[in-house]
Amino acid sequence: MFEALLGLFIKHFICDFPLQMFPWMYLNKGRYLHPGGIVHAGVHGIGTLIVLSFFFEIKLSIFYALIDMLVHYHIDWAKMNLSCHYDLKPNNSEWFWVLLGLDQLLHHLTYFAIIYYAFKYTSF
Repeated sequence: MFEALLGLFIKHFICDFPLQMFPWMYLNKGRYLHPGGIVHAGVHGIGTLIVLSFFFEIKLSIFYALIDMLVHYHIDWAKMNLSCHYDLKPNNSEWFWVLLGLDQLLHHLTYFAIIYYAFKYTSF
């Protein structure tokens, strides 16, 4: 379990930071169903699929990858909308950083839930 969770945490860093360097992606996550947010969440889903495929059969890995994609999309969408609504930016409010931290916490709790359920309900 530890290795799978570690893999998802590393995947998260790669997908959320180096692979999200395109403005069309990160600037549009607050517009519901905009391709930028969908592609970003899809990159996370693919990363989760890759990590979980080392531990589970492909059908289960796809199932949890889709869950990660959907949850990730909506967490980011909500964060972007709250940031916009309250005009939270890194240089004008400490609440920007609180919201960013909450966003990251929710993503990591998603990984804990995925790993918990995947290992609990999978027979080896």
